[in-house]
Amino acid sequence: MTADGAPGAPVVRAEGLRFGYSGREVLRGVDLDVRAGELVALIGLNGCGKSTFLRLAAGLAAPSAGRVLLAGDDVSRLSRRAAARRVALLHQSAPAVPGLTVRQLVRQGRYAARGPLGMLGGGDDEPAVRAMADTGTTAWADRPVDALSGGERQRVRLAMALAQDTRVLFLDEPTTYLDLRHQLEVLQTVVRLRAERDLTVVMVLHDLNHAARFADRIVALRDGRIAADGPPHRVVTPALLAEVLGVRGRVGRDEVGGWPVCYPDHPVGSPEPLRNENHIH
Repeated sequence: MTADGAPGAPVVRAEGLRFGYSGREVLRGVDLDVRAGELVALIGLNGCGKSTFLRLAAGLAAPSAGRVLLAGDDVSRLSRRAAARRVALLHQSAPAVPGLTVRQLVRQGRYAARGPLGMLGGGDDEPAVRAMADTGTTAWADRPVDALSGGERQRVRLAMALAQDTRVLFLDEPTTYLDLRHQLEVLQTVVRLRAERDLTVVMVLHDLNHAARFADRIVALRDGRIAADGPPHRVVTPALLAEVLGVRGRVGRDEVGGWPVCYPDHPVGSPEPLRNENHIH
C-alpha cells in the first residue's frame, strides 16, 4: 500500500490472456491488473480458468495469446528460476514425500534463490527460518510432514512458499480439504502475513463468504472471461450468485464486520425446494 492507504503500482498485469487445453479454450482474453499490496480473490465455477491464470502468471505455462507482466517484464521470457524469485505459487495440492521433515520441505522454497549447488550445502538460511517462525511451524521442524494434520501440513506448505522470499504470493485454493477451523486459521495467517511482509496476494477461493470477508477485491471468472471485478460490497450480489456461480440466493451484511454474507438457496434452473419452517427455540 502507498502512504495514503491506496494500492500501489501494478505488479501483475495480464493483457489479452488466452489459453486452452486439448482444443478447449479456458481463458478467452483476460485483462487484469493486480496492484502492489492488494489481496485479490479469484472466484468462479470449476473449469473457468482460475488455477490456469495463476499458472500462467507464475510462468509455469505459456499463453496461446496475450501476456502476463511481472513488474513490467513478460513472465514467459523469464527463466523458471527467475520467475520464482518474483512470485511464489502455493499449488492446490502436492504429492506427499514419505519421511520428509518440515525443515526439509520448507527449504525446498529456497531452490530458486540458492540453486542446486546451494541446496546441497545444507542448513537453513534466514528466509526459511523466518518462514517457519511466521507460520508457527518452527516447533515441528524435525517432524515428518506426513505425520501432521491437514491444517498443519497446509501451514508448512505456506511456509515453503514464503521461503521463496518474494513480494507476490499466489495461493490456489489454500483451504481445500480443511475443516472450518483450519480454513479460518490459514486465511487469517495469510491476512496477517500480507500486512507484516507487505505482500501482494492473489488467491483462488471456492467459498464466496471467505472471499467477501478476507479479500480487498474479488475477481469473478465465467467461461474464461472476467464477469465482475471490484470490492466485495459492490461485487457480491444476488446477480453474481446466479450469473457466475449458478445459484439463486440472498446477500446480507455481517453484523460485526459489515462484509457481505451469502445465503445460497438452490441451483439456477432447479425447482425451488420447500423451506423448512421448523425453528429451534
